[in-house]
Amino acid sequence: MGRIRVIGTGGTIACVQTEHGLAPRLGAKDLLQYLSIDTSDIDCIDLFKMDSSNIQPEEWCTLAGKIHKTAWDYDGIVVTHGTDTMAYTASMLSFMLQGIDIPVVLTGSQYPIINPDSDGKRNLEDAIVAARGLSGGIYVCFGSDVMLGCRAVKTRTTSLNAFESINYPMIAKIQDHKLIRLNEPKRICRQPEFTTDIDPRVALIKLIPGTGTALLDNLPNCGIRGVVVEAFGLGGVHNIRRDHTESLARLMRNGITVVLSSQCLYEPSSPDIYEVSRVLRDAGIIPSYDMTTEATVTKLMWVLGAVSDPERIQQLMRTNLANEMVEVEKQKTLICV
Repeated sequence: MGRIRVIGTGGTIACVQTEHGLAPRLGAKDLLQYLSIDTSDIDCIDLFKMDSSNIQPEEWCTLAGKIHKTAWDYDGIVVTHGTDTMAYTASMLSFMLQGIDIPVVLTGSQYPIINPDSDGKRNLEDAIVAARGLSGGIYVCFGSDVMLGCRAVKTRTTSLNAFESINYPMIAKIQDHKLIRLNEPKRICRQPEFTTDIDPRVALIKLIPGTGTALLDNLPNCGIRGVVVEAFGLGGVHNIRRDHTESLARLMRNGITVVLSSQCLYEPSSPDIYEVSRVLRDAGIIPSYDMTTEATVTKLMWVLGAVSDPERIQQLMRTNLANEMVEVEKQKTLICV
């Protein structure tokens, strides 16, 4: 067994009851006391004791920096994290720590580890098992399932199988403290890359029938550099009465990067199929393809922090960097015309 580091950031797994409700108070070393597996090879450090609703880009930079700085001394890293923003953190780490040589496994729980029936004990034990046996990369381990970090989405608020792997096969399962490999993630050939130069000036807009154009037209006044639009189905938007096509095209003419996503969890989005959104393709909108919303948002932050040239932004957003998307040339075979 190699040496493992557990990094604590708070979350439900670390919560205790206070007079105002559950709050994360336990550190990583406290969490290990509840485990029944060998922890003699585990080193602990606490970065935060935060509800994950408060995890923001500043915390992502701190966490990525700590992982990068100490990864050389460990064979695997486990990050305990609240479930509510875990998918965002896992996606952002996938871009900040591209090509990392060791496994970084995020986990947490739906119920505090101090509760007798908590899922925290099993999830943390499973994550440690995963960190001891996986190849390099960013993962989420939850409910005995191991999935790529940039493909994980929280789909349930209270159930113990809270996360799903979207548009990508499950990497492994943990059974009786053993790692059962199911699919080895494709290794993207590049040298390990680390950066915390991200630009959080990104908005996420979910369209509903009747969304007014003023919402989109006012984004430049908010200092936004990029926007992810969760459109209908494959990527449909209003083009009568409330003309989103013109509002989105105007954003792009004003230098704001616009990515067209879907409100559907599964399968790719595209502006190429229906008349209502093809004008957006001609205006230069970027499809999110089969990326999750969390991966699309964090990737856009990463890309805007890395480059400013519009053509280079387009190129990077359409490039598979961390298995967050199927290569563009394969996308058309996934879309039924």
